[in-house]
Amino acid sequence: MVGNTAYVASRAKSRRKKLADLARMRQLINQSTDQLTASVSNMGYADEVNLYAGKLSGADLVEAALTHNLEAELSNILKMCNGKIKDIVEIYTSRFEYQNAKVVLRSVMNEVSLEKVSNSILPDLNEINTPWLKIIETSDDIRSAALQMRRKPFGSDLNALPEDSKLSDYEDALDRHYFKSALKTLKANNPATRYLKDYLSLEIDHRNIMNILESDSIGISSEEISQLLIPGGKILPTRSFSTIAAGGRSAMMDILRTSSKFDMAHFEELLQEVANSRSLDSVVTWFKEREYKFMKKMSYLHPISALPIVYYVAMKVQEVADLRIIVRGRFAGLAPEVLEAHIL
Repeated sequence: MVGNTAYVASRAKSRRKKLADLARMRQLINQSTDQLTASVSNMGYADEVNLYAGKLSGADLVEAALTHNLEAELSNILKMCNGKIKDIVEIYTSRFEYQNAKVVLRSVMNEVSLEKVSNSILPDLNEINTPWLKIIETSDDIRSAALQMRRKPFGSDLNALPEDSKLSDYEDALDRHYFKSALKTLKANNPATRYLKDYLSLEIDHRNIMNILESDSIGISSEEISQLLIPGGKILPTRSFSTIAAGGRSAMMDILRTSSKFDMAHFEELLQEVANSRSLDSVVTWFKEREYKFMKKMSYLHPISALPIVYYVAMKVQEVADLRIIVRGRFAGLAPEVLEAHIL
């Protein structure tokens, strides 16, 4: 077991060093659309670009190549692992199955064409995506799509929702199921497992704060707020949910002020920006930065554990996400400074 962990951690560390740094991302932001495809291809995505070049072009070509590469890499990393180390790594990688479920539900709900989905978000040349695309093709509505996911780990939770549930209800159910299952699986009392559990708690806190801010902006009821909150956070612990449900945003702010692990002064500055811009982008960006700093410690903490492997996976996902933003943004004509503001 230790031998396999050391081997996979070493491989993950080696692969992480090959990922693009911020300076490289800034160079891409300032390239023309013609240069972008070649540059992304040279960053380790050449096989996938060549695979899709016969049927796609422009931003669709690059996005399909990026997605295909990421899906294959996640699969390869898991195949390297075995035993308990695989179980821990899979806790993190399994979140992307939940994301695929959201893609399917959104596509069915918004009547997005199968061709559009298969040319970008769920590339059809990757067999991993075949079952997901089949659900989109054969579903008449969001309920029938959920029914076809009944054998998934989260299937029973989706199908337990009322008939008149909205898309957001299904997405919230997926989030709750993922975090509940992940925290339950992380039972082992060792430093590496505790650290990953703390990271998940940080993500939960951020999602709960965002849900409360969004709920406040549209004026939903206290009962609805309580249903949105995900148990497992530390800044907003489960015992505070009833207080938040009754007092809304104001109650949340009072609880945050008591936390020594939350920069309340900076958060209040960001909320002023939100009020002026009517956009939560600045808060979202700050939360991503906090998660990134927390995750970065995985690059050197407990080197013979699952942490370096999870860290590589997270950074690979971040690279693909940043490249997608750059490619889509440049092809859409967005200014370089706008794109740079969204790249960590």
